[in-house]
Amino acid sequence: MKTIDQKTAAPPLNSLEVLEKSLTLPSPLIPFCPSWHGAESVSMWVKRDDMIHPVISGNKWRKLAYALRSNKIAEVISFGGGFSNHLHALGFVCYTLNIKFTAIIRGDYSAAPTPMICDLVRWNTQIDYVNRLTYQKRNDEHYLAALQIKHPHATIIPEGGSQHAALLGVQELVHEITTPFDVIMAPVASGATLAGITSALSEKQTAIGIGVLKGQGYLESLVSQFLPHQMDNWTINHNYHCGGYAKVPATLATFCEEFIQTMPFKIEPVYSGKVFWALKNMLNEGFFAPGTKIVIVHTGGLQGARKN
Repeated sequence: MKTIDQKTAAPPLNSLEVLEKSLTLPSPLIPFCPSWHGAESVSMWVKRDDMIHPVISGNKWRKLAYALRSNKIAEVISFGGGFSNHLHALGFVCYTLNIKFTAIIRGDYSAAPTPMICDLVRWNTQIDYVNRLTYQKRNDEHYLAALQIKHPHATIIPEGGSQHAALLGVQELVHEITTPFDVIMAPVASGATLAGITSALSEKQTAIGIGVLKGQGYLESLVSQFLPHQMDNWTINHNYHCGGYAKVPATLATFCEEFIQTMPFKIEPVYSGKVFWALKNMLNEGFFAPGTKIVIVHTGGLQGARKN
């Protein structure tokens, strides 16, 4: 996989067409054969969306693609935390396309910016630190209307890139898979990825989301808001959030470290690590019927685990 030094990322391309030509699409689908108990009775593949681009990794491009294609955008505003994969990917896209970008970030990191924020600054992003009360208004129509008045030419993209246009990009992920499968697994945080996957499945296929934050019922509502009608081909497993978003107990950290040492690709503990940890436990418990064909979506996000 190609890598880009975040500190010396490519100069502006000024062309969405040129940017898209730099992407690895369709992303690879590779066999996954770990020596885990129960793995011998099923067939597994990993959809390597982490290989789409060294910076615009995983489902972040999927969720941004149609929003970028549908409008000639001069300015973008979006939301996220201090380690947000979404803001990181969007910041790089805006930099390469010479689009003004404002990142509204939960919490004040001005005294100790994270590696992600340092990248955004290098990419000419306007950083707006807000407190938690203000950040909680990120979906409030009055707050967004005031923001739009202040930035009349801006396109406002929700936290995580989760909007209806995102589903079209995520559906492409499923359409790229030519190997027959029964079950597809992916992490769930803001809901659009699982909704996009679910809406692209055939009648006999099912999706399992692994909740990466505390939110039984809440995560289901996030997914449901994007679906055109009630669908029964998806579920969310809430047993592996580890106490909340970005919570990393020692057992999960150890699993991720051992995984990286023994597998042909990397994971991180916030998203992909929880999915593969859940998969290992579900296989051990005999959750899947013998012969089940499983696709695991690697949604990228490795930059979130960076120390510098």
